[in-house]
Amino acid sequence: MLLGFEEYEAPSQRLAAALGRTYARVAVHHFPDGESKVTLPAELPAHVVVCRSLDRPNEKLVELLLTATTARQLGAQRLTLVTPYLCYMRQDTAFAAGEAVSQTIIGRFLAELFDDVITVDPHLHRTHNLSDAVPATHVVALSATACMRDFLRSRADAILLGPDSESAQWVSALAEASGLAYGVADKQRLGDREIQITLPDLDLAGKAVVLVDDVISSGETIAIAAQRCFEQGAKRVDVLVTHPLFAPGATERLRQMGVGEIWSTDSIPHPSNCIALAGLLAEAVQSIT
Repeated sequence: MLLGFEEYEAPSQRLAAALGRTYARVAVHHFPDGESKVTLPAELPAHVVVCRSLDRPNEKLVELLLTATTARQLGAQRLTLVTPYLCYMRQDTAFAAGEAVSQTIIGRFLAELFDDVITVDPHLHRTHNLSDAVPATHVVALSATACMRDFLRSRADAILLGPDSESAQWVSALAEASGLAYGVADKQRLGDREIQITLPDLDLAGKAVVLVDDVISSGETIAIAAQRCFEQGAKRVDVLVTHPLFAPGATERLRQMGVGEIWSTDSIPHPSNCIALAGLLAEAVQSIT
């Protein structure tokens, strides 16, 4: 059986269909004081897959704790978490005395609840293997590259551009898979709200550019990168992202800078979703069961 949640129901149902499994929603009630009550189906099979993306995660993490613990009590012997967007992966070290290293804390929390954890393009840099952060029995870090490559097939004249060095691993993999030219910009942070983007040595005059990143939140880095592309003569700039976090006002900021299309996977529900991950995720579930 696959268990899902209301805010991520459509992608969860697509995954259940791809797996040929029964889908059931975990009912969640929020009390006035902010506490959550979760209700699962009264009868569960031995293997249960829980699908929930962990954007805006704090409340969801508590509900996963309640869900996983209750599923065990109802007889589930194996629990698999499919979480296309995995939260708290950025803080992988303490940059100041007393800082919590949330990557390993949350990773261990999830590993204690679930036997298997499957995610897509986790935001890892100094941590080279997801299993170091999430020490579950089976840990799978998928790449959305193949899905994005298929989506880009009709855009043979585009140049792919990563907005900063952190995006290099994703844009280079996508460029290799699609055969498109690419480059990676340099970003310097001048203050809390001021950044400087320097483009690589590419001829963008009259070209279509696709800015590629794994996560977009505020959109500021992408917005400034788009502005620089237009200054270098790009005829259009579109955006392709795995995880569309998009804080309030982010898409409007991109439009202000002239960005045309915004495309994303369905790892997080957003109007820009146009690349389904169900097939990719289903293959991963089947490979470990």
